[in-house]
Amino acid sequence: MTENAIRILIVDDHPMFREGVSTSLSEQPDLEVCGEGASADEAIRLDRELSPDIILLDLSMPGGGLHALRLILEQSPDARVVVLTASEADEDVLMALRSGARGYVLKGVPATTLIEVVRGVIAGESYVSPALAARILAELRTVAPVAHGIEKGESSQDMLASLTRREEEILKLVAAGNSNKEVARRLDLQEKTIKHHMTRILQKLNVRNRTEAAMLLRDASHRE
Repeated sequence: MTENAIRILIVDDHPMFREGVSTSLSEQPDLEVCGEGASADEAIRLDRELSPDIILLDLSMPGGGLHALRLILEQSPDARVVVLTASEADEDVLMALRSGARGYVLKGVPATTLIEVVRGVIAGESYVSPALAARILAELRTVAPVAHGIEKGESSQDMLASLTRREEEILKLVAAGNSNKEVARRLDLQEKTIKHHMTRILQKLNVRNRTEAAMLLRDASHRE
């Protein structure tokens, strides 16, 4: 084990699967499994207590994996979460990616692939299993809101629905004309935390800046 090993949290409610993944990853000198959980509540707690470098998260677990994903990113905006699941449903893939997952990996991939995914995500890359990538990318192009004057439909509301409660709160304050410093003061948070949240908000909404994010929010509000 190297001194700067990548610390991994595995959350899956199937003990045998979790043990197999843990064993495969731990055999690598640059990877360290620092914790394991079996539910959404444990995922959220262990992220807070352990601050892992990356989290491998199943969707099907007590409390719901998507719920855990959103709350983890609410408390740790820079968290790197990779969904490791059996679900090939387009809706699950899209919601996971929109909610901030850095990757979506199907169970059954070779250990070598999972190891490469972990290292790649730490290096700043994203990953979607090849069996899903083509159709999901096509779907994302179809439903993603276009922020540069092209007609927006229900997709803007869909994207806003992917925001956590905290992100929605921050976006509303920003749309009202508040600076990051003013938002931080109102919510009793650090300014850098607001900046991290705004980065995540812009990624989820597929917009370039806070002005476009505010316009998208107002557009969705007018359509309600």
